[in-house]
Amino acid sequence: MSRSSLFAALLLSLAPMAQAADGPAVPTLPIGSSAPDFDLPGVDGRRYSLREFADAKLLVVVFTANHCPTAQAYEERVKKMHADYASKGVAVVAVSPNDPLAVRLDELGYSDLGDSFEDMKIRAREHGFIFPYLYDGETEAMSLKYGPVATPHAFVFDRERKLRFAGRIDDKEDPAKVTVSDARNAIDALLAGKPVPVETTKVFGCSIKWADKKGWMVEGRKRWAAEPVGLDAVDEAAIKEIVKNPTKKLRLVNVWATWCGPCVTEFPELVTIHRMYRGRDFEVVTISADPPEKREAALEFLQKQQASTHNALFSKGDPYALIDVVDPAIVGYLGRYYHSVAGAGQ
Repeated sequence: MSRSSLFAALLLSLAPMAQAADGPAVPTLPIGSSAPDFDLPGVDGRRYSLREFADAKLLVVVFTANHCPTAQAYEERVKKMHADYASKGVAVVAVSPNDPLAVRLDELGYSDLGDSFEDMKIRAREHGFIFPYLYDGETEAMSLKYGPVATPHAFVFDRERKLRFAGRIDDKEDPAKVTVSDARNAIDALLAGKPVPVETTKVFGCSIKWADKKGWMVEGRKRWAAEPVGLDAVDEAAIKEIVKNPTKKLRLVNVWATWCGPCVTEFPELVTIHRMYRGRDFEVVTISADPPEKREAALEFLQKQQASTHNALFSKGDPYALIDVVDPAIVGYLGRYYHSVAGAGQ
C-alpha cells in the first residue's frame, strides 16, 4: 500500500486540530500603509502583481496555507467572500507565504497536501478555488513586506490601496459559532464609504513557515534519530491484543520481514507516517515475521530506519501460525500486510 492511499484512510479517521501561532517573525504592515507591490505565480499559470487588480474597488489579500487545519477550516468562507463581493468590485486574492521546506513532518499530519506550488495547484483544483491563489514560498518577498502573523490572515485595502484592516476573518474557527465577521465588516464599511469599525485584530492559526525555520527540520531529525528503537518478542496472545487494539487510538499494524524485499523498500514510508501522525490519536505497530534467531538482524534494520514505533517479533517463528493470529482470512502472502483498526474508544 502506498503512502498516499494510507493518508486518505487516516485523514478520514482523524479529526483536525488547530496549531498555535508562534507570533510574528516580521512586522505586520501598519494600518494606512500603501499595499506593497508583488510579482507572484498563480496556480492558474499566470503571474500576478498589483496592476492585475487596478480596477477593483477593494483588494482583499488572505494569507493561507494548504497544510494548516485552521486555514482549511476557512477555505469555504474565503470562497464565499469572493462569491459575495466579486460583483461589488472586490478582488479576493489568496497567498501561500510558507517555504515548503520549512514545514516539518509532524505539521503535515493534518493535511493530505503540503505547501509546495504543485500541491497548491491540486488544492485549488479539488476545492474549486476560482480566485487567484499565489505562491510566495520560493522567496517570501511579498510576505516579508506584508507581515502575516499566521494562516489565515486577511488584509483589506481601499480604492487607493491603503491598508484599512488587518486581522482575522471572523472570531470562530467553527462557522456555526461565528459572532463577529471582522473582515466582512471592514469590506462592508469601505464599500459604504464609512470608517472600518475595527481596524486590527489578533490572528489565530498556524505559524508562518519562514525560510529561517528550516533549522527546525534539522533539530526535528536529530530528536527523531535519538529516540530509542526496540523489538519485543511476543506470543500469540500479545499479537491478538495488538490486532484487537484496546486503546482509543487508530492503530496501523504492519507485518514485515527482513527477507521481504518490498517490505524493506516500503518501510521508510511507515516511519514517515509515524512521524507525521503520532501527535494525534494514531500509532504504528510493526510485527516482524523473522524467526527468533534473526532478531538481532531485524533490530539492526529497525535501528537504521530510526523506527521508534512499537515493534514486535513473533516468538514462535512460524509464519502460518502468525497468519492465523493476525488475520485468518489471509490465504496467501503475509509480507507487507497492513491492518488499520480503530481503538476501543472510537
